[in-house]
Amino acid sequence: MLDKKEIKKLIEDELEKTILQVETLKVLTKPIEPDCAIGRVSRMDAINNKAINEASLQQNKIKLTGLKIALEKLDDPDFGICARCKNPIPAGRIILMPHSRFCVHCVD
Repeated sequence: MLDKKEIKKLIEDELEKTILQVETLKVLTKPIEPDCAIGRVSRMDAINNKAINEASLQQNKIKLTGLKIALEKLDDPDFGICARCKNPIPAGRIILMPHSRFCVHCVD
């Protein structure tokens, strides 16, 4: 099992990456200006890409919130315990998804 220092480092690294991703996606989700320089198909592609980036932005914001909560609760005795079934969350899942409060079996 990982120790708290290693988990904290993983969470902090993931937080940093997620913050950068959110900032990048905010730029990519700005409104598409009606521009006569691009054609109708190109504008539709831009609108479609914007919608995809908006969905990704929402997912990253949720992840960011989860990572902040995980960092705050790292020293709680129930950190690493599934919020639903109360079984330990495997170390591999904590490494891959430190923001997850559930084991693989209890994921929504």
